[in-house]
Amino acid sequence: MGTVSQLHDRLRPAAHRIESEEEAVAAARRLAADFRRQSSERDINRILPYSELDSLSLSGLTAITVPPEYEGLDVSNALLAEIVAIIAEGDASIGECLAVHFVALEGLRQHAGDDLKRPLFTRALAGDRFAEASFDTDAVTALPLGHRINGRSRQAAGVLFADWLAISTPDSNLLLYLARSSEGLQVVDSWDGFGQRTNGTAALIAENVQTNADAAVSQEAPAVAIASLLHAGVDLGIARAVLSELQEAEIMPPAAGGLIVGIEAAAALLERAGHRLDIAQINSGTAITEAEFSATAAQAHSSELALRTAAAIFEIAKGDVGGIGRNLDRHWRNARIRALGGKLAGLHAKAVAYYGPNWEI
Repeated sequence: MGTVSQLHDRLRPAAHRIESEEEAVAAARRLAADFRRQSSERDINRILPYSELDSLSLSGLTAITVPPEYEGLDVSNALLAEIVAIIAEGDASIGECLAVHFVALEGLRQHAGDDLKRPLFTRALAGDRFAEASFDTDAVTALPLGHRINGRSRQAAGVLFADWLAISTPDSNLLLYLARSSEGLQVVDSWDGFGQRTNGTAALIAENVQTNADAAVSQEAPAVAIASLLHAGVDLGIARAVLSELQEAEIMPPAAGGLIVGIEAAAALLERAGHRLDIAQINSGTAITEAEFSATAAQAHSSELALRTAAAIFEIAKGDVGGIGRNLDRHWRNARIRALGGKLAGLHAKAVAYYGPNWEI
């Protein structure tokens, strides 16, 4: 890997405007069914899902978190997590790209001024996609009228497919929003892993990239919590995809019962965390802490569930069902690489800190 990628050339027509939560769910299920048909082939040959992502944008699903005052639908967070899970069941990499997109929009929605919200939400309604990338602290320099970025970012999912980027650094709560086509910015297709092979992971190389002062927003707790919630949604989608594979193969022994219960429990955790996030986005204080904990719990459970479910398919499957031709191992590979990013021990430590802030971790 490591090749410099140019912006994917495409002229998208205007995106559909989704009018209700029921329509959003129906669109997600329809798209997930389409994405699933070629998901294995895309994984085997690392065929990047540009056309699938464009279909996602055109459907209007990428704009469902835009607030009503900017002509959006602004669905509940519980439903948002479920929609991410539905898409991830069809293709985990596409589900991850959608989750990353929503997290980037959340930082904008919560803390940006109207001068930044209005044009970027307009672009989101038109079908533009967002992603996040992190640079070292010394790569971003404050200027009197904005910021300057120099250096190479860490790898980040969704960057290859993004029209807009939210740039962060480890020691700052600022997010800098800029167009992927900004002068001095190059995108490097740097992914060379064994899981989530088509999630558009890339690095950015910035050479004197300038951002205006009004493109900087503060990244606070609710945006962090929604990242955990949507991460959990992707993992739930992976677990459901495994269950679907077993159903299609007509293999459902009693041992699968525990996995089915775990999937149902994960969905309940996502719903609870989503409701708490709805409250935290309106109120502050303890509501934010509770939302963070619930989202962390959902992420920890779903991460473990995805791994356990994906591994079980090799024990449950018989004959050629678990053979190379079906590429069922992609579910385990996807769950495993995501578990590395989720840092399960750290999630458990957060849970301990929530219940006993004075306990030794």
